[in-house]
Amino acid sequence: MNKPRSAVRARVINQTERLRALAVLAMGLILAIGFATLARAEEKIITSHGFSEFGDLKYPAGFAHFDYVNPDAPRGGELSYGAQGTFDSFNPYTRKGRGAARSTEHFESLLTPSYDEPASYYGLVAESLEYPESQDWVIFNMRPEATFSDGSPVTADDVVFSHNILLDQGLKSYAEAVRKRIPKAEALSPHRVKFYFSPDFPRRGMISQVGGTPIYSKAWFEADPENRRLDEPRLDPGIGSGPYALDSYDINRRVVYKRNPDYWGDHLNVNIGRHNYDSIRIEYFTDAIAAMEGFKSGAFTLRQENNSKSWATAYDFPALHAGDVIKGDFFDGDVPNASGFVFNLDRPQFQDIQVRAALQLGYNFEWTNESLQYGLFQQRHSFWQGTDLQAKGLPEGRELEILQSLGDALDPKILSTEVVVAHESSGKRQNDRRNLRKAMKLLDAAGWAVGDDGIRRNAAGETLRVEFLSDQPTLDRIIQPYVDNLVIMGVDARYNRIDNAQFTARRRDRDFDMMLAGYRSSLQPSTGLYQMFGEEDAAYSLFNPTGVHGPDIQPLIDNIVGATTTEELQANARALDRVLLSKRIMVPTWYLGKYWVAYWDMYKFPENLPPYALGFDDLWWIDQDNAAALISSGALR
Repeated sequence: MNKPRSAVRARVINQTERLRALAVLAMGLILAIGFATLARAEEKIITSHGFSEFGDLKYPAGFAHFDYVNPDAPRGGELSYGAQGTFDSFNPYTRKGRGAARSTEHFESLLTPSYDEPASYYGLVAESLEYPESQDWVIFNMRPEATFSDGSPVTADDVVFSHNILLDQGLKSYAEAVRKRIPKAEALSPHRVKFYFSPDFPRRGMISQVGGTPIYSKAWFEADPENRRLDEPRLDPGIGSGPYALDSYDINRRVVYKRNPDYWGDHLNVNIGRHNYDSIRIEYFTDAIAAMEGFKSGAFTLRQENNSKSWATAYDFPALHAGDVIKGDFFDGDVPNASGFVFNLDRPQFQDIQVRAALQLGYNFEWTNESLQYGLFQQRHSFWQGTDLQAKGLPEGRELEILQSLGDALDPKILSTEVVVAHESSGKRQNDRRNLRKAMKLLDAAGWAVGDDGIRRNAAGETLRVEFLSDQPTLDRIIQPYVDNLVIMGVDARYNRIDNAQFTARRRDRDFDMMLAGYRSSLQPSTGLYQMFGEEDAAYSLFNPTGVHGPDIQPLIDNIVGATTTEELQANARALDRVLLSKRIMVPTWYLGKYWVAYWDMYKFPENLPPYALGFDDLWWIDQDNAAALISSGALR
């Protein structure tokens, strides 16, 4: 049956109205896109000689040199220092093998950090950068005179290649994090490169991250792609654009780098007063005792000490008494790294926080420091010790508001109790009986009962076994008393010192119970927090030895990375500090707050050393007259 004409006419009218409506909607979308594009086009573009995460740069465009250098520092001579352990590769970006000392040094980046400003960077391979206020992208204008050590130019293609090869062949924890945040790098011209940032992530830390990416030679890698990979060890370091290049090596004994006489960047203001040695030699030793003997004999001439016993007792030899060797300490203004005996949270025996709290109580910092470390250290209580990022007392103000916003993800006790700090122990004896009694009650409550043999077991009959792993003989005297205290508590605790290669492999695979390790701290924490505490990276990140993560941690990292003011950054960092401490993921140990350095009297350094770097390998220089006098007197060979 045919439909009435009126019905047909009505359907035609309805279709026409729908088409008109769609046209109006499409026009609205076009106008909206147009306005958005116009707004973007009108967004202010910042062009600068450097970049700072917060605030203004200290040094203006065209500055002569950094304040902390000696612009007239003489050049020549050799820096020599010792290293402990072994090496079998000059590729430090692989999980396999052990990279040699300074094997990343010949690769430069677009920006270089300032040593007297936190989170501030200046042009190195890049002479300037451009970015919108939104920091949706950044363009680096590269110096056309920059060249690799073989004389070939450093180009935007090399920068893009370096970014991509790190994603394809670099460490998984780095690649997975960066791939999501930096979806594209593009060479706009031979010396102009652009990075695009994902709209799904905060901008802070993005520009400084791409500005710090090492630059590799695309041509060098592509000449032999099968044997020149970032995920495989190799003894050919490749070519870089830095002031030094590999000169010679003897596996597990010695590495020598020499200054490139044709280094392209000597004239730059960021390099004035730096890179003052003709060569840098690193001598390898099997252990710290052998290394100390090597220094005393003059096999190498500068030693940065990290062992309190050596600092207190080993510097008693003729060369020091004669004034040929100088011993001193230097201020360290940076945040001490959050080090301690870390728990591998993948291990079943550490799932109960009561167990972790009990094992913390077994460590006696006061006795260890006074009896074994000559009272030279301080107890660490925070992941950001001694800074405005350290959580203290009860949460209040903005920090409290941030913690409350976590809702059910947060343990409510955190809101009403003071921050967890390292416990106090009696320094009079190795085992503080009061703390050990507390610890044993916690283990009882956690279901680890003491058997007739004095060993604790759970309901399934499994022993509470804890293995401490180390590759450092100097830690024997520190770890063993802690192990003894745990044995008193009924823990089947053992100390296993293994060789360097085994230790490296087991640490990378997170195949350990406990070991001395930690987390790198910064005055301006940013995207690196995802690799240290983020949920997605926790299973494989080399920067997260405990594997800690959680819904009460992830939002705080997002807030820190997204912070646009110092106040907001600090409040969120204090909240994160408080949450991490409450989880008891490690036994906090010690920090120093200064550098211990001994050196033969041939080194000089600027009067105003910067707060955030010791700079012995960068800012110091050789006094040739003193060096010659030491040799002529027979003090040095």
